[in-house]
Formats: sequence, structure tokens, C-alpha cells
Amino acid sequence: MAHVSDPATADPVLSAKPENRVWKKFRSHRSAMLGGAIVTFFVLGALLAPVLPIADPIATDWGAVRQAPSAAHPLGTDEIGRDVLSRLIWGAQASLLAGVVSVVIAVAAGVPLGILAGYFGGWTDAVISRCTEALLAAPFLILAIALAAFLGPSLTNAMIAIGLSATPIFIRLTRGQVISVKAEDYVDGARAIGLSTPRILTRYIFPNVLPPVLVQATLTIATAIIAEASLSFLGLGQQPPAPSWGSMLNVAKNFLGQAPWMALWPGIAIFLVVLGFNLLGDGLRDALDPREH
Repeated sequence: MAHVSDPATADPVLSAKPENRVWKKFRSHRSAMLGGAIVTFFVLGALLAPVLPIADPIATDWGAVRQAPSAAHPLGTDEIGRDVLSRLIWGAQASLLAGVVSVVIAVAAGVPLGILAGYFGGWTDAVISRCTEALLAAPFLILAIALAAFLGPSLTNAMIAIGLSATPIFIRLTRGQVISVKAEDYVDGARAIGLSTPRILTRYIFPNVLPPVLVQATLTIATAIIAEASLSFLGLGQQPPAPSWGSMLNVAKNFLGQAPWMALWPGIAIFLVVLGFNLLGDGLRDALDPREH
């Protein structure tokens, strides 16, 4: 008699634990691994900036104003002789911090509101949804600029402005996921056996909402980094002389003909880190998709 093997045991990927399946799927996504490598490179550079053998990012050298890339200054110098490489590395701290903190604010505010709207419905859903739609009516960057201008120019206020501007995205995403999850049989079963609402939300609703929120958070970090650079470019983010990629571009626009490297390197840095987070987010989306397991 022929032995029929169980597909779950025949395929090592299917038989693995869920977290192992996700990791295997993620590792097989080449572009996601590339994105992770790019993000890791910039994160390490930002974290190690205080101990790296680089120049002081705010130290001026009037004898090396707008100097082209050389052995002493691999990426050149800016309009008052500051080392572009040093300012680029230290500027990564502001950009990455703004991206991560802004998204943390958006998730912390948006996910609970989305759960309340999706699970309880009724007037709770109506009020939260109408407020969310009103905020979504304004373009994300315009809303962030308006909030940053109202709060005042600083990196902290820029992060708050970007986080509040991104909150409606997470409210809408979470609400839709909760509406889908609460209709599942296991949630009805939990209600039938008398589990309390907080327990249902924490044990059944939130864990099933988390994967898409993580994916959206990763993608939103890229958007937040662009928003921070835009605010700094307009003078509403990181304030001089502290380095920021956006403020570096703001100064560099006046010297494109004489010193193009001043704009080239921060522009490349923004492009690469945004690309890295987008590739990472795409990989997480594929890895966490239950239809792919």
C-alpha cells in the first residue's frame, strides 16, 4: 500500500513555525534583503557617528570653502568649509530619528482609534471616521507643513507634525482590518464563551491587525524621512548649524554651478534610504501575507 505523505510534513517550509516561515519567506525576497542592507548601513552610520574618525560636522574651515572632493574631504566641503561627509553621517541621525519617531507617534495614536472605530461601530465609528476623512482631505505634506509652522521650527516639532499628519493613514488601515477580523468565527466564539471586550481586543483583534500595520509603518518611515527633509529645506525642521539632509539641500541650491557635490550627496542619501525602506516594506508585505504561507 502506497504511503501518502502529509504535505505539511513533506514541505519543510510549511511544517516550520509561523515565525520561521515568515523569516524564510523574507530571506528569499532578494530586494527586501537589499533594502534591509541599505537601511542597516544608514542606521549603523548614524549610531556610530560619535566614534567614527570623521571631522566635526559644525567646524568651519575658511581655507577650504566649497572644496571639491579630495583625500582630506572625500565628499568635499560646503559654503563655509564644513566637511560634507561628516555632515551627511550626522544628518542621518536627524532623518532616521524623524522617520522612526514620527511613525511611532502615528501608530500610537492611529491604531487604538482604528480599533475603537472598527470594533464598536455606531457613533464611535462615525465620529472617528469623519475626523479621519477631514484630515485625509488635506495632502500629507501640506498638513505637516501647516502643523510644523504652527508648532514652531525645530526637529521635535517637525516629528510631532509628521506623526500627526500620518495618523489618519493608520486609523483607516486599522479600522478596515478590525472590521474584517471581528466577523471571523473565532471572534464570535470568544464572545459566546463570555470573554471580556478588552481580552478579545488584545488576544484576537490586535494580533491579527499587527502585520499590515507593521508593513504600513515601514513604508511610512520612508515618507516621513522625505517629509522631514522637506521641512528642514523650508527651515521648519532641524535648525542650523545642526546637520540635516534637507537643510544641506537648501544651502546647496545656491551653489549648484560652483559646488554641485553639496547637493549631490544629500540627494543620493535621501534616495537610498527611502529606497531601502520601501524595499524592506515590500518584502515584509510578502512575508507576512498569509496567502503566501
